[in-house]
Amino acid sequence: MKDKALRIAAFGGFRDIPPKAGCAGSDKFAFELYPRIVAKGHHLIAYTRIYHGDKEKPESEYKGIQLKAFKTVNKAGFDSLVHSCKATFDIIYNNTADCVHLHSGANSLWAIFLRLAGKKVVVSQFAMDWKRDKWPWYGKLYYRFSNFLTAYIPNIVVFDNIFTKNYFEKTYNKRFDFIPYGSEVPEPKDDLSILNEIGVKKGEYFLFVGRFIPDKGLHLLVDAFQRITTDKKLIMIGGSPNPNNYEMKIKSANNSRIICPGYIYGDNTNILIKNSYAYIQPSLIEGLSPIILTVMGLGTPLICSNIQENTFITGQNAITFKSGDTDSLKEAIEKALEAPEDIHEKAIAGKADVADRFNWDKIADAYIKKLS
Repeated sequence: MKDKALRIAAFGGFRDIPPKAGCAGSDKFAFELYPRIVAKGHHLIAYTRIYHGDKEKPESEYKGIQLKAFKTVNKAGFDSLVHSCKATFDIIYNNTADCVHLHSGANSLWAIFLRLAGKKVVVSQFAMDWKRDKWPWYGKLYYRFSNFLTAYIPNIVVFDNIFTKNYFEKTYNKRFDFIPYGSEVPEPKDDLSILNEIGVKKGEYFLFVGRFIPDKGLHLLVDAFQRITTDKKLIMIGGSPNPNNYEMKIKSANNSRIICPGYIYGDNTNILIKNSYAYIQPSLIEGLSPIILTVMGLGTPLICSNIQENTFITGQNAITFKSGDTDSLKEAIEKALEAPEDIHEKAIAGKADVADRFNWDKIADAYIKKLS
């Protein structure tokens, strides 16, 4: 297989390519990685999701990626389970691929059936998902079970951060692979219409982009920002893939300086990142964060929690605060407001650093080698 084009199938954590409402880091990963794999001469079919109320989708292509959509349910956790079952059956029954790339060890269950069908299976394991507060007890129990499957069933397991990798190696006494995310981001257009649409000015707002779920720490961010005296605004882009009370509480914050415009993607997201005063990532749990790599790749000042997955990327090139500590986050934002020159110096240094350490083309080559 090393001397010919690979036939690859992919499914798991991502929902659609290009990303749509409800999408997150796994979608960004697929969006960046798969077109590069196809451009190197390989065939790739990506299985995307259709939820209740969405329009049916015929098979289509995006930058050479074959897209095949299956219906699934809206309930958190079960949406992935149902969709992955359908994708697995299609791969085996219709022989759509010889090697399969699964997002998240939660899908290692399907590696059993795929391997029995003679497929090579590569799993990308991201964060320590069983620690996420969004999952009920049975969800966390399933993740614990899937960790065991991940360690022993797939042909290859790849980690995007060395900390989760080290945990698995110590727990299961095995060696695993490490391949990070990339940081390259095309320079966004010089078009500020999205700022005008939201009602903010260049350099006069802080920004967050992502899911409105507890482990992203948005409750800490809202609390800290409400206690700061500043004319700058806080823009929080995104929402929850499955509507919940947490999202409603965040969006109901009674403060005119906090704006939640919903989902925004593509160039407009990068324009908002590029023109913000600083980006804030208050997460309690992460893998190797695609949004932090994007922010640093655009040379935007960054404030983030001091969890080891974040500081592995940022080094000294961001203002960090104690994870889960509202007072520490408040102090970090105030520090950024008091020292604009300092945060811009960190941003310039950070952009050069991540460009050297996190390269998408090298990452695509590394995944092709694992799938071969």
